Amino acid sequence: MQFLSLQTRPETLVAQGDFSMYKIAAQPGSEQVRTILNLVRFFRITMSDQKIKLGIALGLCLDCIGRIGEMFLFLLEGLGRIFTTKRLFPKLLRQIYVIGGQSLPVILLIGLFTGLVLGLQAFYAMSMFGAQGMLGSLLSLTLVRELGPVLTAIMITARAGSAMAAEIGVMRISEQIDALEVMDISPIGYLVSPRLLAAIIAFPLLTSIFNMIGMFGGYLSACLLLGMNSGRYFSGIEQSLTWSDISGSLIKGLVFAILVVMVCAYQGYNAHHRKDGKGAQAVGSATTSAVVLSCVLILAGDYVITSFLL
Repeated sequence: MQFLSLQTRPETLVAQGDFSMYKIAAQPGSEQVRTILNLVRFFRITMSDQKIKLGIALGLCLDCIGRIGEMFLFLLEGLGRIFTTKRLFPKLLRQIYVIGGQSLPVILLIGLFTGLVLGLQAFYAMSMFGAQGMLGSLLSLTLVRELGPVLTAIMITARAGSAMAAEIGVMRISEQIDALEVMDISPIGYLVSPRLLAAIIAFPLLTSIFNMIGMFGGYLSACLLLGMNSGRYFSGIEQSLTWSDISGSLIKGLVFAILVVMVCAYQGYNAHHRKDGKGAQAVGSATTSAVVLSCVLILAGDYVITSFLL
């Protein structure tokens, strides 16, 4: 029977740039020691890989938290500059037209077809149970509570939010924002605050318009095309909708306005700090990131607000 004896045999493993020396001794040619060495190598490398992955994940989490904090401070400064920026009213009217007026045709079109599709699908689904009289209640609650605020915010993000990020990003890379700072003009007060206040005004109004147009589309689909009694349709809307539903829809529009402007303006304002491109490529990447992140936050925020309102 062979006995293990101490004999220095260095086995070097590299883990995260550091050299660890394992000294294991045995009689030459021992299969047991080779097995032990292989196991040591396996577990050591596996643990090192896990540490590396854990470090990368921790770094990404810290970076994400840092960016969220920067956006929140950016938002607070934009809100504060509303009360200190001079000649805000002309810029505010301009941004209300850009965010609200120019987005109105898209809102009308999307709201109409959303109501048409909802009315068509709900009518046939409820006909299976003989509950066509509840169509007005179902369609109005679906629009006012969920689809109206969410689809309105997403459409405005695609229409006005992308333009906002691109415009501010071009001003950043062309050093126009630096010129404002040289002239002792706050770039956030000049560029962000009017857009933020305009969005706070425009989003709830456009949400209300979307809701009304959607219910009108449901009336066209269910009553005029499928022959449902219009009195039952509007009676269902009147009986089911309450002020809490309407106020919840407006609150969602207000929160979505703040989220969209915060993300889009921040992405454009910091386009020169992006690592995935420079110049025009940075502006394009900032615009894409602004739209995608805004849509994600809209859906996440909708869930959070709904959980509080129910």
